[in-house]
Amino acid sequence: MKRILHIIGGDHAGASLEKSGVPGEVFVWHDILYDGPREPGWPNEATHAARARFLDEATAGGMGLVTILDTLRAQYRKLAAVGEYDRLCLWFDACLFDQAMLAHILACLKLREVEGTELVCVAAFPGIVPYHGLGQLSPEQLATVYDRRCPVTGDQFAFAGEVDRAFATQDQAAFVALSRRTAAPLPWVPAAVARWLEERPDPATGLGRLEQLALDALRAGCTTPAEIFAHVAAHDVPPRYWGDITLWAKINGLAARTPPLARITGPAPLLPQWDCQGRMEAFGVVAA
Repeated sequence: MKRILHIIGGDHAGASLEKSGVPGEVFVWHDILYDGPREPGWPNEATHAARARFLDEATAGGMGLVTILDTLRAQYRKLAAVGEYDRLCLWFDACLFDQAMLAHILACLKLREVEGTELVCVAAFPGIVPYHGLGQLSPEQLATVYDRRCPVTGDQFAFAGEVDRAFATQDQAAFVALSRRTAAPLPWVPAAVARWLEERPDPATGLGRLEQLALDALRAGCTTPAEIFAHVAAHDVPPRYWGDITLWAKINGLAARTPPLARITGPAPLLPQWDCQGRMEAFGVVAA
């Protein structure tokens, strides 16, 4: 039996892939690689520490610094061990979140001279509208898209290094160039980078796109986190790169502004960003 390793973005998608019947071991990659301090390519221990502090702050301490650091180290140990497998298949969505991870992993693999990598990236699926990503697919549906995997080409590896460098350095000129790229070797990257550019503060309002969408939801009369989430999701353009934790952080940021743009009521002054199932119903949010 050949040993196959699947690396995928997203716990829900990873759990479905494990149930799909597709042969091989499933490993879920975690990191917000479009943002935060890091260097291009393979990280050192100082980079691990800096990213752990950033992610701990980004999740309001919900995961814990030690857990985050252990997770980061484990990811690169797994990536360093891909030579022990006969095949490697990467499963990543077309969204900003996944494309930043895909570019980084490919850049790291190129540094280790890993060959024989395959890629599954599905930008649409029949009957699912709007389509945001692999996490929407059932195990049976995931099994059908496995046949769409393609070998990663040399041009894609080289382009991934360029993309990873832009995200690591937050090079705005490189972002603009990538967003305008035609016939990109990783064809989902230009739209993903363009979406990241929309998160830059607007000169007039000082808000990024996701912050503005959250504020629009409040001004439209949404008062619960669930209503805000649904309104923002309906008004953002697929594929959606953010989840509830990211959106709650944006709402908290609106409330923390001087003067505040949102007011949060409930058992805590800010929305919880981790282990929040069953707790969000106790919170209300209104435009300040």
